[in-house]
Formats: sequence, C-alpha cells, structure tokens
Amino acid sequence: MSIDDIPGLTMRKLWPHETDRFRDHLLRLDKDSRRLRFAHAVADSFIEDYAARMSDMGGIVVGALINGEVRAAAELRKLGDSWGREAEAAFSVERQHQDKGLGSELMGRIIRSARNRGVHLLYMSCLAENSRMQAIARKHEAGLRFEYGEVIGEIIPETPDYFSLVAEAVEDRVGYMMAVLDLSSRLVKAA
Repeated sequence: MSIDDIPGLTMRKLWPHETDRFRDHLLRLDKDSRRLRFAHAVADSFIEDYAARMSDMGGIVVGALINGEVRAAAELRKLGDSWGREAEAAFSVERQHQDKGLGSELMGRIIRSARNRGVHLLYMSCLAENSRMQAIARKHEAGLRFEYGEVIGEIIPETPDYFSLVAEAVEDRVGYMMAVLDLSSRLVKAA
C-alpha cells in the first residue's frame, strides 16, 4: 500500500489548540515505537508533558491524519531561541501505519519548512537499530554518521524560493481551514 491508497488521509500542520491530538497519537505508540522515537522508554506522564509543550517550544508539527486521528507526526524544532542555521527533525508513526510512505512524505514537508525558515543544516538522530528512519533519511539525501549507538542524519535544505514559500503558504491556509472546521464539528459533537 502506498500513501495514495490510504483512505481518509489528510496531511497538515497541527495548530496550538490541537495538542490533545498530538498527545493521543504519541500515547498510542506501542512500547518499541516509543523507545525508537524518544531513544529510551518513556512513561505516559512524559508524553503528556511533552505534547502539552508542543507549541511552547516554537516548533512545527505536521500530522498525518487518517479519518480525523493523527496517526503519524513529524516535528521541526529550532535549536536555540529563534530560527537559525540549524534545526532538528523527529518522526513517529503508529505501528499499523508504518511502511506506507507516511514518514517519507512527512520528512519532505519538514525539509521544506526548514528550507523556508532559512535553516542550513537539519539534524535527525535515531538509535542505530532504527532502520526505517535511516531509510527515510537516505531517501532525502541525508548524510549519515554513527556516534555512540546512534545514527545522526544531516540534511542541507535548498535555499527557499517563491515556489517553496507559496506551496507551504497554500497548504497552511487549507490546513488551517480544515482544522477550524474539524474543531467546530468536535465542539458540536461534545455539546
């Protein structure tokens, strides 16, 4: 199955009012997927705190929503107080949705977001056993190096141009409208 064959799939940025969706996704990760995502075992309380700070850290989270539920997410985190020369990317995909191209598609969107913010070097790190993450990094031409049981991927995004900026702006506008409509329907259901 490829990404085009996934019914009900929407990919868009998650907005600050959607921390609960991000949290629920991370909580649904099985034990091994959690360990691979955070490089060690983490408790539910850690995930709840981490997700609650989703927008506080000044990063960007892009979600793969399937029938309205976040089933995969990619994060772009600035290193420092402002967007500068370097940033970090991280990904998580729920077990039943792995090997369908979601991670690779999310990676492309994160690279474009980094590019549009003037990031010159995008880092990814994963455990040496995380072959899926390494395959995604290679697909996007990352240079990989091994350090103390981890693999560090480095991607040099292209310089932003009109097309990359417009593509992200259009996706953001559509994604925001979808988030507003979804929030409205969730509020109606809750009432």
